[in-house]
Amino acid sequence: MTAKILVSACLMGHAVRYDGQAKPLVHPALDRWRDEGRLVTICPEMSAGMPVPRLPAEIEPGKSAADVLSGYGRVLESGGGDVTDEFRQAAENALALALETGCTYALLIDGSPSCGTGFVYDGRFSGRRQPGEGVTAALLKANGIEVFSDAQIEELMALADGAR
Repeated sequence: MTAKILVSACLMGHAVRYDGQAKPLVHPALDRWRDEGRLVTICPEMSAGMPVPRLPAEIEPGKSAADVLSGYGRVLESGGGDVTDEFRQAAENALALALETGCTYALLIDGSPSCGTGFVYDGRFSGRRQPGEGVTAALLKANGIEVFSDAQIEELMALADGAR
């Protein structure tokens, strides 16, 4: 069976990021996987009804994605608005799509409070990175989907192409 891959829409060139931009990842594997029908594209935040553009959001200081999922942490906008419910819904939507379409892997944009896999921002809107993951990445991992950042595409390629 061919492994399917859930992928952040911004990595596929869709202008869906909070700032109305894309962050396209150019790699021959993405082109091949798209041609093979193996990619399932989603912007978790847009799936939860969040607009583009939107205010930057970060997981509150001292909390993790797991805290957000368990109700002990929040995702806050730079203007102070609480968008925790939207980010939890975004994660649920991404998980449902991954399960419905048979995705065993996810390729997500690092740094995002949804999709971050290796780092997120510190919750103070200071521009400082810290180790951690976003809410969607955490929920996907907790449900057995292997998650990779855009910087790990070679590692994903070795696994996903070996699973063909």
